[in-house]
Amino acid sequence: MKYLIKMQKMLFGCFVFWSSFGWSQKVIVSDIDTHNPIVNVAVYTKDLSKIALTDFYGTFDISIFSNTERITFKKAGYEAFSTTKKQILKQGASVLLIVLPKQLDEVVMSISKWEQQKKDIPNKIAAISAKDIAFSTPQTAADLLQNSGKIFVQKSQLGGGSPMIRGFATNRVLISVDGVRMNNAIFRGGNVQNVIAIDPFTIHNTEIVFGPGSVIYGSDAIGGVMNFYTKSPSFSQDNNVAITGEANYRTASANSENTFNTSIGIGKKKWGSLTNITHSTFQDLKMGTGGPSAYLRNRYVVRKQGVDTIITNPNPRAQVPSGYTQLNLMQKLYYKPSNTLDLRGAVYYSKTSDYARYDRLERPSNDGVGFKHAQWYYGPQKWFMSNIKMHHKEDGLFYDGLKISAAYQRFEESRNSRDFGATSLKSTSENVDAFHLNIDFENKRTNKIGLYYGGSYLFNKVQASGEIKNIETNEERTAASRYPDGSTWQSAAAYISGEYKPNATITFLGGLRYSHIWANAVFDETFYDFPFDYATLNTGAVTGSLGFSWFPKKSLQITGNAATGFRAPNIDDLSKIFDTEPRAVVVPNPSLKPEYAYNIEFGIQKNIENSVVLKSALFYTHLADALIRRNYTFNGAQQIVYNGELSIVQAIQNAAKVYTYGAEFSLDAMVTKHWSLITNITYSKGQEKEENGTITAARHVVPLFGDFHVLWKNQQLKADFFIQYNGAIAYNNLALSERSKPYIYTQDTNGNPYAPAWYTINFRSSYSFKNHYRCSLNLENMTNNRYRTYSSGISAPGINFILGLGYSF
Repeated sequence: MKYLIKMQKMLFGCFVFWSSFGWSQKVIVSDIDTHNPIVNVAVYTKDLSKIALTDFYGTFDISIFSNTERITFKKAGYEAFSTTKKQILKQGASVLLIVLPKQLDEVVMSISKWEQQKKDIPNKIAAISAKDIAFSTPQTAADLLQNSGKIFVQKSQLGGGSPMIRGFATNRVLISVDGVRMNNAIFRGGNVQNVIAIDPFTIHNTEIVFGPGSVIYGSDAIGGVMNFYTKSPSFSQDNNVAITGEANYRTASANSENTFNTSIGIGKKKWGSLTNITHSTFQDLKMGTGGPSAYLRNRYVVRKQGVDTIITNPNPRAQVPSGYTQLNLMQKLYYKPSNTLDLRGAVYYSKTSDYARYDRLERPSNDGVGFKHAQWYYGPQKWFMSNIKMHHKEDGLFYDGLKISAAYQRFEESRNSRDFGATSLKSTSENVDAFHLNIDFENKRTNKIGLYYGGSYLFNKVQASGEIKNIETNEERTAASRYPDGSTWQSAAAYISGEYKPNATITFLGGLRYSHIWANAVFDETFYDFPFDYATLNTGAVTGSLGFSWFPKKSLQITGNAATGFRAPNIDDLSKIFDTEPRAVVVPNPSLKPEYAYNIEFGIQKNIENSVVLKSALFYTHLADALIRRNYTFNGAQQIVYNGELSIVQAIQNAAKVYTYGAEFSLDAMVTKHWSLITNITYSKGQEKEENGTITAARHVVPLFGDFHVLWKNQQLKADFFIQYNGAIAYNNLALSERSKPYIYTQDTNGNPYAPAWYTINFRSSYSFKNHYRCSLNLENMTNNRYRTYSSGISAPGINFILGLGYSF
């Protein structure tokens, strides 16, 4: 009887709701962080006499409720929320729901390129959601990674950011944008800044895979894979046109940043469009007041009346020059003719202005009195990508899902330098055309077995040139290029991976991949008398992985994974000529072979009453035949004159073994409804062992780093008080390549370079009102510390006030 009475009340509530449609009052329910509308939110009174449900647009009719009665909002994955109609209307007819702590059934795509539950994955994966990005308001995609607390980022200049994962970096970690690899044939072993080409305002979510990912992604995926997934167009519920939009502004005091962003989406039932534009201007970056005086920019070079002159910096905290500007564009189209087929097309474009290589401008002259360079800057870094994708679903024999994608990328970069007192400006320019073709299948054969397989083809062509310009007469002449012009690098591969779930508590995941790589570089002997005419590579590599995810209890997860990875020499390894450090020059080595990584890791995750989540992982990686820069001979000589300076000859060689190991720990705790705690800690060590038995520190192994957050949030306000910190690296633990750059470090008591420990105290806040508006106020490095992250050539911002304003419709 009670059940019948309750059903009658529910039916009555529904009747009242629909009968009052003519004088409805629409209220929108949205995610507090992303401000996206939430579909199918249950809205009801305590006695269930009145019930409503949000529609496709996240709206419902509130007119059936009285002003004072208590209304509850409930949706899986969100905190239940109760309020009154009067209060809702007072707040602009909008309700914001708070997301519950991350669940184990979170869906990820980075392991197989298909949706899989995170709890089934043996690898460690860190996911950075759109709400995390919106709250941290990163200046660049490099800052986005660093803000996660799980990745270390090095910077040689303000326009930079080189991610380091588990002791590996640059061309040993892979960057992917919407499934297309950004790594190209000239990704170098030195620090790279290509990640800044990705616009944070366009990113929907980022998934970071720790450890080798070569089975799916091929060469370079040794330390990890960073997958950036950008926002997609949305459709309308019916055939009417739905228009959405967003406008954002951000400013930061430490470098006088001004960033403007706008996006607009247009959607109908079967197609959608999304356009995004972002423009940023950054002035010279100011460092903090308290810290090593060695970091201060006391002097810098200007050219007065045709003479290079060193002048005193009126504000030594200002890192002159370091400012630059950047433009990012994105256009996406999405067409879905049926429930089983969708087609997507996208165009991305990023361009910077010239920007200084700040650490090179700090390099002292040979006598230690002045500066080696009067100018050293990168020309505009340009990145263009277009891609087309098809996704087909079919309950067939050979596949349940099929994805085909084709992409074209164009990379443009240049380096420009002039020695102090010289009139010759030396420039090298590189363009890379990169073609990508990928086909991936998903086959869910049974509830226990899933197969993922496919293949890929990559082709890169490098155009390179060099010139020397007399800055007084403007006379130009051809000079040696950084790489052989017309060099090519290509790869063809096939892979298969499988998922096996014998029961509900354990999942096994494994895979194999075969990759074949070709490279060809023909040397121009106009400027150098090479002892060889060309460098070629024709080699193959087999990689594999096997892991498990086990739940001995519902709240306890144990994972283990063994995997191999590889990196084939690219054009940068085989044929580059450049100066990497004072009085040292790198020359080509055509006899290289791939390096191989062997990795093992174990992880444990404990969920305590859905309030506290503890995660930890241990890892060990052995890199064999490691491609390392070491002393070499050129035409039998150990030293040659390069750019007018007698320099030691070096080359990339398969000359060492690298061992890295460490531990990672994180904690997410929901203390109360409003208070939560988050902490991340990463510890790693690494060594390079030469063929002669010499052991030195590995270059990209970073010091202990972590963060600790105390957060508070309610319906409209979110605040985060947090600490970030790094340990020290003593001189004895510095890599040899780092010891040769003392000008970017401070000195210990013995006068040797080292990287001191540091910490910052920070505050972030975000306030949302009337559903459409939001404001963020951040205060970073509140104690105004002066510090540099390990291996960085530019100091981090001092005290930094950040204001962000946003409007969406």
